[in-house]
Amino acid sequence: MQNKFRAISLSHKSAPVEIREIIALDEATIHALLVKLKDFFSVTDTLILSTCNRTELYYSHELDLSSEIIKLIGLEKGLSSIIDYLEYFKIYNNDREAISHLFKVSMGLEAQVVGDMQISNQVKRAYQASADLGMAGPFLHRLMHTIFFTNKRVVQETAFRDGAASVSYAAVELIEELTSNIFEPRILLIGVGEIGKDVAKNMVHLPNAKVTIANRTLDKAETLGSSMGFDVIPFENVVEAMRESDVIISSIMKSEPFITKNLVKTFDISSYKLFVDLSVPRSIETSIEDVPGVLLYNVDNIRSKASETLENRLASVPKVEQIIEESIDEFYNWKKEMMVSPTINKLKNALEQIRLEEMERFLKNADQKEIEVVERITKSMMQKILKVPVVQLKAACQRNQADGMIEILSDLFDLEKVNEKK
Repeated sequence: MQNKFRAISLSHKSAPVEIREIIALDEATIHALLVKLKDFFSVTDTLILSTCNRTELYYSHELDLSSEIIKLIGLEKGLSSIIDYLEYFKIYNNDREAISHLFKVSMGLEAQVVGDMQISNQVKRAYQASADLGMAGPFLHRLMHTIFFTNKRVVQETAFRDGAASVSYAAVELIEELTSNIFEPRILLIGVGEIGKDVAKNMVHLPNAKVTIANRTLDKAETLGSSMGFDVIPFENVVEAMRESDVIISSIMKSEPFITKNLVKTFDISSYKLFVDLSVPRSIETSIEDVPGVLLYNVDNIRSKASETLENRLASVPKVEQIIEESIDEFYNWKKEMMVSPTINKLKNALEQIRLEEMERFLKNADQKEIEVVERITKSMMQKILKVPVVQLKAACQRNQADGMIEILSDLFDLEKVNEKK
């Protein structure tokens, strides 16, 4: 039975965030899973991808191991009731469907924010983890490099990766643009709800910024701050922190504005201070723009920018899908040829064995010069004999008829028996 490439997926499309958080895998768990999959099931060409929006496992095996693998994930996570989560996993046992899914995930077509740029780096890290443990064979190496090349084509030939398509990323992109002339800009993030948390995660794109977090519940701020390497202050110190910051991002739930014109008038603004209001309802009075040196952007400004980008990305989807299909077809042509390679090698070995046996039989009394002449002649003959079967085998691959020809050649030359003797 031939190995098939398969996939197990739990994502934002199939599971709510509470479930995704339970199933999410850290680096240590991924490493442990890869080792156990190799030792317990002898799987090959394995890739484990775990992000905030998805946990996926790709593998090659002749059998569907999805149930065993999900149970193994539960074991690693200490979940005694992993069976309760089975409905959230989607299983891809069709070879082409699993490959197509990995392409779409890697390009960002399956991302919560279509065209998400972070996913390609996350896929590269997952591939590196597999390669480091010897879990990537010729199949996965070729597949991943085809994906990386496809990603370059998408960037170069479409508008799919242009601009920021999420509010949180668009906000960070705006901050980067407006603080480009400030050395190590001081950024204060107030509120770590869903949007605030996303903004914090996107701050990795501002490596020189000094980020401080304030939240009414200090524990939440400290958890996020420690994972991102940001400073955390008690909420009662937030006004003083605003005075010292170049950028203030407000993402808090409040029935009336938290940052008022009267408050901002007390700040000593030597150059300018940027305020970004991501709250709904708004938590910053629009009148603060009357204060000299104040720049204010609200969620509507930023969402408009993100929506325009998203529309351009969605318009590019058909072209991206076309590029993916072209790449998959190209990969399958290689995969088909790989399928006949073992037979070609067996045939070469069988003919070489016959050649060597006959050389030994008839050249016992020949001198070195005669042996060299016969060596050249017999090798040349062997190559010519091989040429037609090899060409025909590769042509049969393109017609999806390789299985029949492999069987005929194996029977004609008794390849299995010949290679067992070798």
